[in-house]
Amino acid sequence: MEIGIDSFASAMYGDSNTLSGVDAMEQLLQRIEFADQAGLDVFGIGEHHKKEFLDSATAVILSAAATRTQNIRLTSAVTVLSAADPVRVYQSFATLDLISKGRTEIVVGRGSAIEAYPLFGFDLNDYDALFKEKLELLLQIRDNEFINWYGKFRPALNNQPVYPRALQEKMPIWLGVGGTPESFIRAGSLGLPLMVAIIGGQTHRFKPLIDLYRQAGEAAGFKSHELKVGIHSPGYVSNTTEKAIEEYYPGYAELWTKLGYERGWPPVTKGKFDGLIDDLGVLIVGSPERAAEKILRHSEALGGIERFTFQMDNAGLTHSQLMSAIELIGTKLIPLIRKG
Repeated sequence: MEIGIDSFASAMYGDSNTLSGVDAMEQLLQRIEFADQAGLDVFGIGEHHKKEFLDSATAVILSAAATRTQNIRLTSAVTVLSAADPVRVYQSFATLDLISKGRTEIVVGRGSAIEAYPLFGFDLNDYDALFKEKLELLLQIRDNEFINWYGKFRPALNNQPVYPRALQEKMPIWLGVGGTPESFIRAGSLGLPLMVAIIGGQTHRFKPLIDLYRQAGEAAGFKSHELKVGIHSPGYVSNTTEKAIEEYYPGYAELWTKLGYERGWPPVTKGKFDGLIDDLGVLIVGSPERAAEKILRHSEALGGIERFTFQMDNAGLTHSQLMSAIELIGTKLIPLIRKG
């Protein structure tokens, strides 16, 4: 199993609650570089268009990280494809693939936050139709140098070449999903690796949806080893479980209560949080031993996963705390996962 980290390039840290954009970006690049040195497998950067996040130009951040790393795979987490031009998405990540010498991946999705749609002039009523059409085009571009294509939302391409070409012959494109059954079926039908964002509740409840993905993939003629599943989840690792909870809970509660106010969710309570960090709850918060045990348990409950990524840096944790967590993941958690 691959273990990594996803970041939204948050500029909210520690007691001050704010950090300059320059300092936040430099610290993020330091964490990616350290994650590479610590032996983590993958680092992902999300896409948002909000004041508190610096990840609107994902491929630019990853390209800077590529020059400071050697082995870690660099991916989006996710690219909001519905509000983007697939030609430019491919060109940006193909360029990153050249810079990184073949370490690039893309996770595409419709986006749980919707600020990109009005920003780039798209209608939310076309939410799914935009994604379906643009995913089809992106896959064609990935697999073919010359493109013949027409659709509803962009001009047609008539035997048009797209450059540069990625170093990888088939640069990995994952489909990022939440809880919509149709999205799981779509990923399986296309034979795309699946990245599931599980941010609340109990992880094992996603098993029926992942079964839909695998069934759709096998029905489309794909082999079981081609149908990879990854999980993205909030979490944090510290020396002890008690310390991890003490450091993580205040910022997590503040963030998710704020999001809840915006989206109609109830505020976070300590009792609710305790349910999320228990054996069946989604949050991976604890010591390396506790975190590894829980990741393996989740993998077994879901029929096996190939990748797990932590979302850590939007819960008010300091750069020092995040660096310590990366070290613990690399030196202690990953060996425990490999040992099984």
